[in-house]
Amino acid sequence: MSTLTQPTVRTEDLIIEHVEITPVRVPLTRRFQGSHYSMTNRCTIVTRIHTRNGLVSEVYNGDTDAEQAVIVDIIRDEIVPQIIGRSALEMEACWEAMLPPTYDILRDRSLALQAIACVDTALWDLVGKALGVPLYQLWGGYRDRLQAICIGGYYTDDEADVARQIDHYRELGFAGCKFKVGRLSPAEDAHRTRLAREAGGDDFVLMVDANQGFTRRAAIEFAELTRDLRLRWFEEPVQWLNDRLSMRDVRLTTGVPVVAGQSEATRAGLRDLISAGAIDACNADASWIGGPSEWRRIAAVAAAYDVEMAHHEEPQISAHLLASIPHGTYLETFDPDRDPVFWNIIANRRPFEDGLYVVPDGPGFGLELDWDYIDRYRSEPAG
Repeated sequence: MSTLTQPTVRTEDLIIEHVEITPVRVPLTRRFQGSHYSMTNRCTIVTRIHTRNGLVSEVYNGDTDAEQAVIVDIIRDEIVPQIIGRSALEMEACWEAMLPPTYDILRDRSLALQAIACVDTALWDLVGKALGVPLYQLWGGYRDRLQAICIGGYYTDDEADVARQIDHYRELGFAGCKFKVGRLSPAEDAHRTRLAREAGGDDFVLMVDANQGFTRRAAIEFAELTRDLRLRWFEEPVQWLNDRLSMRDVRLTTGVPVVAGQSEATRAGLRDLISAGAIDACNADASWIGGPSEWRRIAAVAAAYDVEMAHHEEPQISAHLLASIPHGTYLETFDPDRDPVFWNIIANRRPFEDGLYVVPDGPGFGLELDWDYIDRYRSEPAG
């Protein structure tokens, strides 16, 4: 009788010896405008952790522009010294060891959490590689593909551009669009959304994202005006001043599912958003809240309240998280102009086909990065 032997993964083999951080900044082809914000660059941070046995992580996180250098400094000066000499298999111990930078009350706590997210993501990549399995399987393996939607519908001066954008997303292989609203009046934005539905057709998944652009009254008015458009959800419908109670009013008054979470940086904030009955789905961003470790904790809380999980952008990370659980929703990203990083930095990126994205099946996050592209847009020397 033959026996199947598995390779032994020893704690000492995954001792962390060196951490390499490379910030990247790619100029966009134009300014992209949402409700009360605009973007001209796409930024990210590539993290490579080298271990004693020669394994190296290869991941990238985040899109913070103005404070990118601060995040990099926190990783190098405050986090790396706490994990050198530890094993990547000691995930919870490493995560706790990285927490002290969040205790500085004179600095934006979210910057330290973004720094932790870069390292936490890289550590999980190492664990998956050491075990030889993709992380979506390690975390639960509920599915191996996800419907993919494009974040779009950005504002331009040409009304006909709405249909052109939707047609473009379909050509790229997306199943739907998360359409930008909240900059204009409810009636004007409802008209734009109607044009998007007409262009996409009945089978096109259409949700809207106000990025906290509407008042409670305006959000309810918009939802009533678009009631016949079968919106999958209404994301961040109201201004931040009273968002939990106002979002609850929007979802209970209109019956349109409400999504939020990306603007919450902490576990406590996300917990309160869920427990307040304010949302139908939580789109916490693992790259903003402390990494996949923290996102998975939030996903467990959401499951207890029958709340779905989404994920704000970052498809290279979210694919594994969302595919691992039964209450995961859509993989979301941008078109190549809005996120040239995703479309160019991943050398082995899989295309979208028939509205679906097949989760990478290589070990860890399964990413092979294009270092010529990274070197071209490196925003400072690697450390």
